[in-house]
Amino acid sequence: MKKIALSLILILSTIILPLSAQTRPSGREREVWMKEMQQYKNDFIAKKLVLTDEQKAKFLPLYTTMDEEIRKAQGETEKLYRQTLKKDSKATDLEYEKAAEAVYELKGRENEIEMKYFKEFKQILTPRQLFQLKDAERDFTRELMKQHRRRRK
Repeated sequence: MKKIALSLILILSTIILPLSAQTRPSGREREVWMKEMQQYKNDFIAKKLVLTDEQKAKFLPLYTTMDEEIRKAQGETEKLYRQTLKKDSKATDLEYEKAAEAVYELKGRENEIEMKYFKEFKQILTPRQLFQLKDAERDFTRELMKQHRRRRK
């Protein structure tokens, strides 16, 4: 999931950055876009896992909350990373060290968040669905990359 989340951020960044160079979306537009993307991801995962309506009602809100927590952790790390990068040669060794440490600790933070929710997911999903969740997330990322490649042609 960590690799998927990071891959998703990279993919989304490659889609968003060229667009932001043209026009900078407002915070509201970005929020709407993120909600649409989350809905698309939820629909994709629900279909791949063949969730029942009852499972969807319980699982998807939890899954969305987990994704939001992970994105928040990624955002905090990215902010520190960018601030340090912006300082360039003016950054101190301590600032570089803190930024590097945050980047390396991010995977651990993401894992902690995932494990917290995994315990709750076990109450909703079958063991087979739990097992297939990671594959569904990878498939979602691949699908986004495929769509992105098609748009670039």
